[in-house]
Amino acid sequence: MAHNWKAKKQQERAMAMWQERCKKSGEFIHKTVEGVEGVYLVNVRTHKDNFNVGEQPADQFRLSDPYGDDLEDEGYLISFARNSRTGGRDEPVGEGWPPHKGYRFVEAHDPKDGKLYRFTGRVDQPWLRDKSYGEWVREFVLDRTPLNQRTLRYGVKFEDISTREEREHWIAGSSLKVIDLETGEVLGERVGYMVDWAQGSRAGARQPWTFAADNACPDFDRDYPASVHSNRHKSRSQMRQTQRFVEKVLKPLN
Repeated sequence: MAHNWKAKKQQERAMAMWQERCKKSGEFIHKTVEGVEGVYLVNVRTHKDNFNVGEQPADQFRLSDPYGDDLEDEGYLISFARNSRTGGRDEPVGEGWPPHKGYRFVEAHDPKDGKLYRFTGRVDQPWLRDKSYGEWVREFVLDRTPLNQRTLRYGVKFEDISTREEREHWIAGSSLKVIDLETGEVLGERVGYMVDWAQGSRAGARQPWTFAADNACPDFDRDYPASVHSNRHKSRSQMRQTQRFVEKVLKPLN
C-alpha cells in the first residue's frame, strides 16, 4: 500500500508540474517571411543522437529532445524538401490538413561527414538505368552540392530545455526556433512539454516517451483535422512536426 501511495503522489506531482509548464508552452510567431526558397538547418536530428523512446534507464535523463521527435538522418533533411511528403507530386491539400509543402533546397552539415551541403530533392526512377526495376518504382532522393559557407539567411534550431527536476518526473521540455541568422532575431519559437503519466513504466515493453506524446502541450494533433485526433496515438503526429512549424514562419516560395 505504501508503494502505491508513493507512486500516486509522484504521478500527481508530475501532472501538476506539467500543467504548470503548459502555461508557458505554445507557438510564438513574431514575424513571418513570404517567398522563402530554402532553409539552413543549424542542427540535424539523427538516430544515433536523438532516438529516445525511454526504453533504457538512462533515457529518462538523456537530453535528446523527445518532444521534438521527428524523422531522422536523411529523412529529416528530406522532410524540408519541396513535395517530399507526396513523393514529388504537387497535389492539392485536403481541407484542414497541413500543407507539408517544403522548400526548393536545404543547407546543412551532413552528420555523416560533418561537411556543408546544399540539398535538393527530386524523384528518382531507377528503371531508367536498371531494367530489373519496374517502371512504376519511384523514390524521393536528395542531390547534394558541397558548399564552402552557408548562403541562406534563415535557420532552424531545436533544443532540449528539460531540467533535472522535470526529467525526474518524466517531463520533457523542447524549444524549436526559426532564426534570422543575419540579425540573430528569433522570428518564431515553439515551446513544448510532454509527460509520461505512468512515470517511466516499461510494463509490457511500454515506451515511456512514446506514450508521453499523448500528454503534450501544444498537442501534436493541432495541425490536423479533428477527425484524426482520437483515431491514433499522438506520437504519429510528431513526424514532420518541425517542417510544419517552420512553414508557418517561413512561407515557402510558390
